[in-house]
Amino acid sequence: MSLLPGTKRRKNGKNGDAENGESQNPDIPGALVVSRERDEAVANDNNGGALTEKEIKALKRDKTKSAAGEVPIAVVGWLDERTGGGPFLRGFLFRKTPKGTNWFYTLGSATMFAFLSQAVTGVFLAMYYRPDVSTAYTSIQHINDDVFAGELVRGMHRWGATVMMVLIFLHMGRVFFFGAYKYPRELNWVIGVVLIVLTLMMALTGYLLPFDQRSFWATVVAVNINASGPIVGPYLADFLRGGAEFGATTISRFYAIHMLLVPGLIAALIGAHLYLVAKLGTTAPPWLKAEKKRELAKEEI
Repeated sequence: MSLLPGTKRRKNGKNGDAENGESQNPDIPGALVVSRERDEAVANDNNGGALTEKEIKALKRDKTKSAAGEVPIAVVGWLDERTGGGPFLRGFLFRKTPKGTNWFYTLGSATMFAFLSQAVTGVFLAMYYRPDVSTAYTSIQHINDDVFAGELVRGMHRWGATVMMVLIFLHMGRVFFFGAYKYPRELNWVIGVVLIVLTLMMALTGYLLPFDQRSFWATVVAVNINASGPIVGPYLADFLRGGAEFGATTISRFYAIHMLLVPGLIAALIGAHLYLVAKLGTTAPPWLKAEKKRELAKEEI
């Protein structure tokens, strides 16, 4: 048994069935093309006594393993045929990189994976957390003491936030010192700055959620600092607090911003950021200069 993706599957289905005088629908997704000759040969050998029952079982087991190994290929071919994503993925994954690329260029990918880790652990914590003034702290204690691996996941989320902040500022510093913000990558630089602001906002809104004394008063100080900003400062503070003072709606508002609004914006901007990186490419380190061909050097002399 063999699985053939895309045009190969259709071609095999048409030719093979036409010779046998039978018809088969070539548009069946993931259709299985069965090698009847092989099955008949096994049956004939079995009738003639050439193969023992143990050997027949071994042949069937090998045929099943080969068919199972071809299933992912068939699924990828089926998806590529219907979405046309093959050219995009090839252009995204197999793009040219400049000479001198080093480990500094991995800071952006490391930041993205830190965000993914925060998203996964955050979903786990959201299953047990209750954004209410009277139950928020007890739900955190329940996660630490009673939930299986709860303390581990919460520790990953807590320290992962610090790791993400460090990585995103290191990535921004690398882009600045390498001159990767210049033409034609100005828009990607702007998107990166917005991503840093959103990351800071996610850190601020998440800090209040344990709702202990330290997180409460630290958030009060942070919101009061925002309120001292010119023009929009007081309005921003009222929006974050859900009113003129901290109340029961403050924690639910912080939870909604932390879980829904900011992660959605970050995910969308990361997609746009990666698209521009794939389209425009990356810059070479500033200490490397482009090597001129000998013909061009002779013409300049």
